[in-house]
Amino acid sequence: MKHEKIELIHGSGNVFRDFGYANADVEQLKAILATEITKMLDRKKLTVRAAQALTGIAAADFSRIRNADLCRFTVDRLVSIINRLGSRVEIKVNVRALDRRSKAAA
Repeated sequence: MKHEKIELIHGSGNVFRDFGYANADVEQLKAILATEITKMLDRKKLTVRAAQALTGIAAADFSRIRNADLCRFTVDRLVSIINRLGSRVEIKVNVRALDRRSKAAA
């Protein structure tokens, strides 16, 4: 039996960057916020209709968030939805210079 050598490639920590998305950091933040919204709905046992009644946000938007269909959402809109669900967002920002490999990928 012949064994092939497998090269292990480490990701950047941001799957959107690894796949070459232009706004990778924004896309990752939107995904994190959407995940938190979904967790809030699950914890509160809210259907999309009940979430609509509570927040005034369309049930279809909650369905899109649950399905990770985030192209219609901005970061500030997702933060607003979290606020309407009764929570606040706290963000810690770290700014780092790109290393050479990251610059080549960008």
